[in-house]
Amino acid sequence: MFNKVSTNFLLSRTKAVVLFFLCLLTKISAEEPLSVGFWNVENLFDLENHPDKNDDEFALGGRKNVTKEIYNKKIKHTAEVLEDLNVDVLGLCEVENKQVLIDLNNAYPKRNYKIVHYESPDERGIDNALFYDPNKFFLSSSRPIVNVLPSGDKTRDILHVEGIYGGNLLHVFVNHWPSNYGGKEKSIPKRASTAKVLIREVLKIMELDSGAEILLVGDFNEDPNDPNIELLLEADLQSLMLPMVDKPKTGTYVYRGKDYLYDQIIVNSGLRDKKGLAILDNSVSILDQPKYRQQEGRYAHYPFRFWAGNRLLGGYSDHLAVKIQIVKLIILN
Repeated sequence: MFNKVSTNFLLSRTKAVVLFFLCLLTKISAEEPLSVGFWNVENLFDLENHPDKNDDEFALGGRKNVTKEIYNKKIKHTAEVLEDLNVDVLGLCEVENKQVLIDLNNAYPKRNYKIVHYESPDERGIDNALFYDPNKFFLSSSRPIVNVLPSGDKTRDILHVEGIYGGNLLHVFVNHWPSNYGGKEKSIPKRASTAKVLIREVLKIMELDSGAEILLVGDFNEDPNDPNIELLLEADLQSLMLPMVDKPKTGTYVYRGKDYLYDQIIVNSGLRDKKGLAILDNSVSILDQPKYRQQEGRYAHYPFRFWAGNRLLGGYSDHLAVKIQIVKLIILN
């Protein structure tokens, strides 16, 4: 009689064999892969002081002494990253409003992206957004998911976008989870609450379509092996950045000399089962070029940010961008 361990072992072996033969019976379609990226652009604010937002430091006359020239430089440098990323679908966070997105899009005319954006109730006035190439990704619907924290405070919405690629419906969730401001331990429950909101929304989709293909991108303010990311396993969501954990000098964010993989791409089984849409092997990457990191001094290796407090560094962002490629698989007869 088999014991439980032996039974589980046989089931695992059987599953592995089935997946092996399934891979032999599939091929990538002739359709161009869909490239998807995410980037925290670091405080892309306009020059106006909006009374309902805590944005006065970035306004003309504010304590950062921002000028039109500085704003144009920020737009130009942000567009430079977009050109280097060169993706079909791009999730963004820390953008103030639709106008800064229009300015950014105009600075990168090669793509002429379409924009998905909603104003969120975040007190700083920062939102999530999505750029997409309508020639590659056909928008079906979009909506903001309001995220109310246990304290009753509202933070940035989770952006949910549905679009068609390769004849398949792809769900994209753009995230910017609460930061560690005020201390990591204090902020963990805020992110746990946000994770539960996301789990609830994903499970709703899975109840209607068990084969749904779901992609999460964002600045999660946690590493792939941190507790609130592991919570997402309840909805069968796994981070593609997990193999990068503990690799030397690998990360998208640096704090007190330590690398973190806060910017992640997370997928459900619908993008891992080698049917329909799938993540192209070895396509997960960080846009990590020398110009995007400080090269000398006390902060060597840190992302080359645009602002350090009220001091203008003139770089790009305090986060690095990430990207993947998605392909359409077809079953061979």
